[in-house]
Amino acid sequence: MAFAPFDLTGKVALITGGNSGIGLGMAIGLAQAGANVCIWGTNPEKNAAAEKEILAVGGKAAALRCDVSQENEVEAAFAETLNLFGKVDSCFANAGAGGGAPFQEFPTDVWNRVMGINLDGTFFTFRAAAKHMIERGEGGRLIGTSSLSALDGAARNEAYAATKGAMISMTRGLSVELARYGITANTIIPGWIETAMTAPRVGDDTFEDRVIKRVPVRRWGQPEDFAGIAVYLASDASSYQTGEDFVIDGGYYRF
Repeated sequence: MAFAPFDLTGKVALITGGNSGIGLGMAIGLAQAGANVCIWGTNPEKNAAAEKEILAVGGKAAALRCDVSQENEVEAAFAETLNLFGKVDSCFANAGAGGGAPFQEFPTDVWNRVMGINLDGTFFTFRAAAKHMIERGEGGRLIGTSSLSALDGAARNEAYAATKGAMISMTRGLSVELARYGITANTIIPGWIETAMTAPRVGDDTFEDRVIKRVPVRRWGQPEDFAGIAVYLASDASSYQTGEDFVIDGGYYRF
């Protein structure tokens, strides 16, 4: 018999940036555990394809277009999520964007775009979810997707690193403030994962020789590697786990 607390039947999970990569890997895992899943993304074609993939697992799923950097779009998408599913039990702030350049030449518009999606987007999403969870009075789960760049020195990628470090700080604060409502808040910290963001590096012999060979498990991470941690953090099994950072990187950071 499966471990009962991991059964997400009847629960609703929301994943921003859930139409590809890590977000889709988490969404599929959550659906496999029995959750109904709503994903947000900005690309209609990717949204439709991801929704079809999640539905194939079973349960109820929906994909909504939402640019999380826009406060009004987040509020509207959250309201539509509640209209479709009636509640949100777990909210994964996963949408993200990067943009690299030498720091002394870093474009202000790129800095603002990364801040808007990664940091403002997390704030808008978590605020809407927290308000709903507090008013509903049955607890909930807030989970943010951070990055190893928040812990390492991320050369030419300071905007991305700044947002991911800020996410960790924000989430730790939420873990303390919202515990009284039965709401937990944790972050997931991915390492080198094969996604659209890292696609230019995949297959680059020089990069893989210098970086991927330093990963103790000797491979790129895959989106499906995040299914298990997503299920755990959305489940009743994690009700006493809050304010924590879960590094999923094949041992790279420790090595």
